[in-house]
Amino acid sequence: MKDFPYTEKKDTRSGFGAGLHELGKTNPNVVGLCADLTPSLKMDAFAKDFPERFFQVGIAEANMIGLAAGMTIGGKIPFTGTFANFTTSRVFDQIRQSVSYSGKNVKIAASHSGLTLGEDGATHQVLEDIGMMKMLPHMTVINPCDFNQTKAATIAAAEHDGPVYLRFGRPSVPNFTPADQKFEIGKALMLNEGKDVTIFATGHMVWEAIEAGHILAEKGIDAEIVNIHTIKPLDVEAVIASAKKTGAVVTAEEHQINGGLGESISGVLSRELPTPVEFVAVMDTFGESGTPAQLMEKYGLKAENIVEKALKAIGRK
Repeated sequence: MKDFPYTEKKDTRSGFGAGLHELGKTNPNVVGLCADLTPSLKMDAFAKDFPERFFQVGIAEANMIGLAAGMTIGGKIPFTGTFANFTTSRVFDQIRQSVSYSGKNVKIAASHSGLTLGEDGATHQVLEDIGMMKMLPHMTVINPCDFNQTKAATIAAAEHDGPVYLRFGRPSVPNFTPADQKFEIGKALMLNEGKDVTIFATGHMVWEAIEAGHILAEKGIDAEIVNIHTIKPLDVEAVIASAKKTGAVVTAEEHQINGGLGESISGVLSRELPTPVEFVAVMDTFGESGTPAQLMEKYGLKAENIVEKALKAIGRK
């Protein structure tokens, strides 16, 4: 099992802020819109250095999406910023009609996703957003794993022609991917090659998958670990190739079991290569108030849970 050293922990929302600021310097068509959460989205630097391209719309998320869709008609590349819950559940209609149906080049930046929003509780901890967004035609869905990858994904989103849902979070997590990486939308990343079981992970769960791989190695099990940073379009070829090699699959995500990464992967395998699949996800329930660490443990989103599911999947071969 490979080692993945890191020197610091950083929040992925800051990766978005860094990527947006870099785009501000390199692409004059990039604009930012925020629904009263500029510091939380780390859009401060962009707003300060490019004030003529930053629009604070207040607590008016639906209006923000409509404004962004309109800006694309004039050739702008708008990034809208707010909490993941507010930019999906609250304004799904506007995203569906004004952005996805219309094929507008809007980048929906969604922070504070999943359980790791923590103490703000279940009303803010959106666990359904990936499902909502991936079901929309034309929508690309990206869920990067650390600061560096989020920065690279933000830059790649601006280069992509079409609607993008970019999901990231508040907690500090190990920053272990290369700072100079080239982010390829729709291309899975092989982190560790193995032969006994495949772990497909996304977002914050990628690091938990790496830790699970070390635990499994101590048990004599060789785990293949794949970072699925793009949930739509899914890298179907990589999914099938890995499942064919190992014959057992675990999916890991900070999202509801219904509608997320696991559902996408199991759908591919049921059609192309029936394979035992086990799921590490939130099991059809809302979250609650607590620290991110407490919630990840209570809802079964830790390395130990991935190990348990890996052993179960191997037993079903």
